[in-house]
Amino acid sequence: MGFFQQGSSFRCFPLLALIVLYCAAVSCWAAETMMHESYAGKSEFRTVNWKELDSWLDPSPYLAINVSTTGKGGAGAPLPDEAFVQVTVSGVRKPDASDWVAMITPSNSSIAGCPLSGVNYVETGDLANLPLLCHYPVKAQYLTSDPGYMGCKNAGCGKRDASGACKARTCAATLTFHVINFRTDVEFVLFSGGFKTPCLLKRSGVLRFANPASPLYGHLSSTDSKATSMRLTWVSGDGNPQQVQYGDGKSSTSEVATFTQDDMCNIAVLPSPAKDFGWHDPGYIHSAVMTGLQPSQSYTYRYGSDSVGWSDTLKFKTPPAAGSDELSFVIYGDMGKAPLDPSVEHYIQPGSVSVAKAVAKEIQTGNVDSIFHIGDISYATGFLVEWDFFLHLITPLASQVSYMTAIGNHERDYANSGSVYVTPDSGGECGVAYESYFPMPAVSKDKPWYSIEQGTVHFIVMSTEHEWSEKSEQYNWIDEDLSSVDRSRTPWVIFIGHRPMYSSHSGILPNVDSNFVASVEPLLFNYQVDLVFFGHVHNYERTCAVYQGDCKGMPTKDKSGIDVYDNSNYTAPVHVIVGAGGFSLDSFPNNGEAWSLSRVSEFGYGKVHATRTDMLVQFVNSSSMEVRDQFRIVKGATVPVYLQHLHQ
Repeated sequence: MGFFQQGSSFRCFPLLALIVLYCAAVSCWAAETMMHESYAGKSEFRTVNWKELDSWLDPSPYLAINVSTTGKGGAGAPLPDEAFVQVTVSGVRKPDASDWVAMITPSNSSIAGCPLSGVNYVETGDLANLPLLCHYPVKAQYLTSDPGYMGCKNAGCGKRDASGACKARTCAATLTFHVINFRTDVEFVLFSGGFKTPCLLKRSGVLRFANPASPLYGHLSSTDSKATSMRLTWVSGDGNPQQVQYGDGKSSTSEVATFTQDDMCNIAVLPSPAKDFGWHDPGYIHSAVMTGLQPSQSYTYRYGSDSVGWSDTLKFKTPPAAGSDELSFVIYGDMGKAPLDPSVEHYIQPGSVSVAKAVAKEIQTGNVDSIFHIGDISYATGFLVEWDFFLHLITPLASQVSYMTAIGNHERDYANSGSVYVTPDSGGECGVAYESYFPMPAVSKDKPWYSIEQGTVHFIVMSTEHEWSEKSEQYNWIDEDLSSVDRSRTPWVIFIGHRPMYSSHSGILPNVDSNFVASVEPLLFNYQVDLVFFGHVHNYERTCAVYQGDCKGMPTKDKSGIDVYDNSNYTAPVHVIVGAGGFSLDSFPNNGEAWSLSRVSEFGYGKVHATRTDMLVQFVNSSSMEVRDQFRIVKGATVPVYLQHLHQ
């Protein structure tokens, strides 16, 4: 979801609202200047400055920046695919709390100060205090991250006299930056003046990755319900076809794609981050399908080529085929990423790392067949380098089991792009980056809805960001898909989307669009969908068996005290929000609605185990891995004839 929450009365985000939010979050000094600029675009905004922001007139002549990678060749060595880089700033005459270091990529990006660059952050909902340079710095840290900086505990000498006595005492600080291979070169730049009035002091010189073409961040997805093939998608700086080698001597050649700035969305009055400020070259996205597999089996694989190198040899497991007797999967939404160092960066999702680590532990048990990430994937929102950091975060998960996704507002929405909700939430990406990195078995390009069956479950995945009104293309597809479910093969139907139909949390704007509910909810009820998962709201919430705001059925307690919904006598779907995957949590009111049975505002994920007659759903806290809510949905061993094949 993010800062801007959309509802039935909110499908258009006016420019004036962005200006107001920007003024509140940063400063209102530039509001009048913005009006005088006649909304001409950021290239003209760049001429507006409080003062000369290029550099101080007389910086210390002793300043130096040394960059080293522990155990990887030391200072000046090419950067490996991942490293914790030590950046030492020395030669500072007078330490100041406003001194900071930015990690810039590519190195030729503009590092001039642009006060109105704050609009780029605010339009995607990020109100944090971030650097106002003319191009987005990937990371930034104040030198006060080194606790000895202000007290000059790391003293040096910039100049000595003939006797060897120090004539110019200097101070130093050492910072740690987590760097991954995003292919373009890097430079560390020292500023004073804080993030709002950056004054250039020193540059480190250019650092390059040892192998910008490395094949990286491989992630799996299912292609169909047979579980005899799996798609692998990875990123490389090399545009030539590569291979995935798997099993006993099999291989598949990749198809190669990319996207450019021209593919990003933009409007004249508010240039998008993706078009300019946040643009980063994505390299090349490779995708190859491994065929001839067997369901519920493990295989080894590696990907790359002899010319660019190969990944490590990895192991993955195929999901169970449709119609088999059980399935276990993990589900969450709104994950994003967070730095593994003390840096600040755009849109930090504080729970993302703990959720990723916890799900990795779940996979190690062997009890996870697949993962569903249901919208608000990376929160890159037009700051394209952040997709690489997100892919790096999920690689330990998505390289082992099928990683299925749904599109959210922070992947798709932007003005004049065809989104249902005309907000700037995608930062101008308009679904292009999402569909490139996560090719699902969707209907077609920019129609990212699909269905797939695994084990006992028929999953239907919709896009809440594309038109869903009655008789629209997606509505008709949902109707047709639900009508074709064979309940004798997959007795459970689970409906997935991003924006919810029920939520107790009330934000700045409504979380629930009543038009969406009125249009789509009757389909779920009429076709007797068992369970509905949504994200968008950053917490966990479970309903009764609900339809049109009324509880049609209530659970009873089993011998273990677990809520049990008996769908042998179907009443209505159970709705669950699992948007606690990483983004800052949303709270609940003291008194919830009658249909809200369980509410947890903690980072975590859903875990589901479904046999043919019993489905156990748990919400797991990612820090403690304790089950914070659980319930069961049960059915009789014999599926009623009227459910075996609806509407045939």
